[in-house]
Amino acid sequence: MARKSLVDVVVDLLLEQILRGEIAAHEALPPEAEIARTSGVSQLTVREALKSLQAQNIISVRRGLGTFVNPTDVWTGIDAILLAASRDTSPDEAATRLLEVRRMVETGASELAATNYTADDLERMDAAIREMESAHGADDVEALVTADLAFHDAVLRSSGNPFVLVLMSQLGRLLYDVRRRTSAHREVQRHAIEHHRIVREAISGADPEAARKAMEAHLDQTFEDYARYIRVTDR
Repeated sequence: MARKSLVDVVVDLLLEQILRGEIAAHEALPPEAEIARTSGVSQLTVREALKSLQAQNIISVRRGLGTFVNPTDVWTGIDAILLAASRDTSPDEAATRLLEVRRMVETGASELAATNYTADDLERMDAAIREMESAHGADDVEALVTADLAFHDAVLRSSGNPFVLVLMSQLGRLLYDVRRRTSAHREVQRHAIEHHRIVREAISGADPEAARKAMEAHLDQTFEDYARYIRVTDR
């Protein structure tokens, strides 16, 4: 993993302070010199970090008054928005919202995949299913989650629309965390493998409606599994 630059470190520090409420919306940031001193960096580094935050509309400069934090609903940086959203919601609500996004995007992607898939796409799906089966047999949850994500990545790629993959990749960390929690249950693993086979067959059958319905059924099962195995045990 590439090392973060000092600018990125300062951006993360300031963003963390904002998300923790130490610097609230509409409040002014400390002066550059103070941020530099507390962060152990130069003022030039701080200035570049502030430019990055400003470019994402996280902060705004009011000439002669200072630099102020904007409300999260006007932020434009996707990573910062995701962080804020995950902080503002409970784990259950975040999981539900993610499933809603997945339903909107992945059912449509499956429908497109039935028209646009290639032999390589199907092989990637098959490989992911085989890896899930192997991980299930070995009781290797981490490997199973990785293969699960690979299957859905293959479906998104087979849609032929590069934007859907970009959109979902931004949710990668949150998606992994939710899948890691549900996939700890072996019954959930079996459901996922079975539904993946059905989705794959529907796509390879070049039937867009069947592919959409297969993915819808998979996500319905995913939501049921979350409600049964995670919500209940967390109470």
